[in-house]
Amino acid sequence: MKHIVILGTAYPFRGGLAAFNERLAEELIRMGHRVDLVTFTVQYPSFLFPGKSQMSEDPSPPLTIYRWLHAFNPFNWILTGLKLRRLKPDLIICKFWLPLMGPALSSVIRIAKTKNTLAISILDNVVPHEKRPGDKLFTRYFLACIDRFIYMSEQVGRDLDDFKTGKPSRLIPHPIYDNYGQAVSRAEAVGHLRLDPDCQYVLFFGFIREYKGLDLLLDAIALLPPSLDKLRFIIAGEFYTDSAPYLGRIEALGIREKLILHTRFISNEEVRYYFCAADLVVQPYKSATQSGIAQIAIHFNKPTIVTRVGGLHEIIEDGRTGFVVGVNPEEIAGAIETFFSMADQTAFTTALEETKKKYSWEKMAQAVLE
Repeated sequence: MKHIVILGTAYPFRGGLAAFNERLAEELIRMGHRVDLVTFTVQYPSFLFPGKSQMSEDPSPPLTIYRWLHAFNPFNWILTGLKLRRLKPDLIICKFWLPLMGPALSSVIRIAKTKNTLAISILDNVVPHEKRPGDKLFTRYFLACIDRFIYMSEQVGRDLDDFKTGKPSRLIPHPIYDNYGQAVSRAEAVGHLRLDPDCQYVLFFGFIREYKGLDLLLDAIALLPPSLDKLRFIIAGEFYTDSAPYLGRIEALGIREKLILHTRFISNEEVRYYFCAADLVVQPYKSATQSGIAQIAIHFNKPTIVTRVGGLHEIIEDGRTGFVVGVNPEEIAGAIETFFSMADQTAFTTALEETKKKYSWEKMAQAVLE
């Protein structure tokens, strides 16, 4: 049995990072290891956080979670590092997603490590989607304290190579998010969300940021033929950028009646209703590495349209588990039209069931241990 500490986002913070760390902890515990999570007291100062709240309203998971780390207080980094060192972990696992977090996470790890401690990072990004001054410096500082790396897409692996760490690294695809409950029937999902059961639904899900390409989807909707008059688009997720340009674009394109805007944070309990109500998921990203959204869609057997950026096309097989298109409204609209013109869509479900086997949490946990 190993004593493992996962350092990073966890309850009471919300979002995909917390969901990943908590699900990985559950899998490692299931395999017989002791796992503690060390998370933040302050993750982002309020003026740097684009959403309404950083905190989850879901119940606390049955895990050991210590709230020790203030991400922007160097004195606290020393204290947190010493506390973590006293836990004497065999292994520290740290997700890396944002260079700005590099100084805090790396400082804690440097203090906490003993000669018997191995530090592994699971890399969401090495090069961030939204660049800021100091990114390369902060990233180098973080990478220097890590012994081994897991990256979840070929794109991230190539970005890691550019930093020439010379340390062991391994590709393990992002596991399927199976922690949002089992699927419900379409009728139950549509009823829960108070949607028209006679319509068909396309889902755009997750925090809305500029790189996620919601503007491309809005333009694509305006290109769809009148024959798809029963098609509706659910936009489910909180704006992490100014909403005004998007709302203005919706009015200018005259597509408001085609949209269902649930532009707020979607709780863990609600996630399955959105995916089970949808016939198709769309991710019109302008840049990407890998995607937790696509992995939720696979869990719920929903085909996904992704753009040909980063590692998204590594997850979705064009024509089999979804569609891979160019980063433009015309190709996005074309894939939507193609899907809803198909007489039989059950082949996607069969392929998605097979695909699930490739993306297990057991494989991720085993790769960490190896």
